[in-house]
Amino acid sequence: MARNESAGAGRILIFGGNGFMGQNIAALYPGSHPVGVDIADSPAVTRALDEIRPDIVINCAGKTGRPNIDWCEDHKIETLRSNVTGALIVLEECMKRDLYLVHFSSGCIYEGDKGGQGFTEEDPPNYLGSYYSRTKAWVDQIMRDFPVLTLRMRMPFDGSLSDRNLIMKLRKYSRVLTEPNSITHLPDFFRAMTTLIARRATGIYNIVNEGMISPFEIMTRYRERVAPSHTFEPLLLDRLGEVAKAGRSNCRLSAAKLGSVGIQMPPVHAAIDQALDALAAEMCTRAT
Repeated sequence: MARNESAGAGRILIFGGNGFMGQNIAALYPGSHPVGVDIADSPAVTRALDEIRPDIVINCAGKTGRPNIDWCEDHKIETLRSNVTGALIVLEECMKRDLYLVHFSSGCIYEGDKGGQGFTEEDPPNYLGSYYSRTKAWVDQIMRDFPVLTLRMRMPFDGSLSDRNLIMKLRKYSRVLTEPNSITHLPDFFRAMTTLIARRATGIYNIVNEGMISPFEIMTRYRERVAPSHTFEPLLLDRLGEVAKAGRSNCRLSAAKLGSVGIQMPPVHAAIDQALDALAAEMCTRAT
C-alpha cells in the first residue's frame, strides 16, 4: 500500500492501532501514533491524548467478532464497551480538546436498496437484526450532531491474506449468500479517507464501490481467477438461519455524496478482480 502524507502537518493518533485497519492507516501516515488502549477506559484515553497531543484522532477501534459478527451476540458487554462506550468516550474527550476526530462506522445498519437508489447519509438506520449492527447504528446517529468525520464502509476487502479480508472469510464457507450488496475495496477506501482528512471534512460519508455484488459471485470469480478447485454452494437468504446465529445486513449504499466532492469509487466488479489478482499473486509468492 502506498504511503500518503496528505493529512498535512499535524500529529495523528490512531485508536485501534494494533488492529488490521489501524496497521494499514499507520502505514499510510508515517510518524503517526497507533495505540492499542482500551477506548472504554476513560483514563487510558485521556492519557493517550494528553501525552501525544494530536491534531487528528482516528478511531478505528471496535468489535466485529471472530470469525464473524455472530461472536457479538454472545459477547454483548465486550461489543458494547468497544463499539459504544469507548466510541463515546473518544468523542467526548476529543470535543473537550477541540480535536479533529475521524470515526469508523459501518453501512451494515441498512436493509434493502431503497428502490434501487441506495441509502444516503441522511437516511436513518433501518436494520437492527444483529447486535453488532445495533451498536454501530446507535453511535453513527450520535456522531452526526458533532463536527466529526464519520466513514461508513461495508464488508471490506483487498488482495491480502488477512483473515479480516472479506474474500479470505468467504473462502472458508461451504455455503455462500446470493444476496447482492454494496462492498468496499480497502485501497479505494483509504484513498477517499486521506483526501477527506486532508480537507478536514466533517459529516457522514458512505465509502463503497460503484454497483453491487453478491458473496456468491465473489466466490465464483475467486474460483475462476485464483483457485479452480474451490467448491461451495449458494445460500439463499431465507436459509441463513441454518448457518448463522444473527441476521445479516444486505443493502445498497449511495456514494453520491462522495462523488459530489470529487471522489469517485471504481466499479465493484473491477475492484474485486483487482483484489483477486493481487491475492493470487500473494498466494503464489507464499507457495514458492
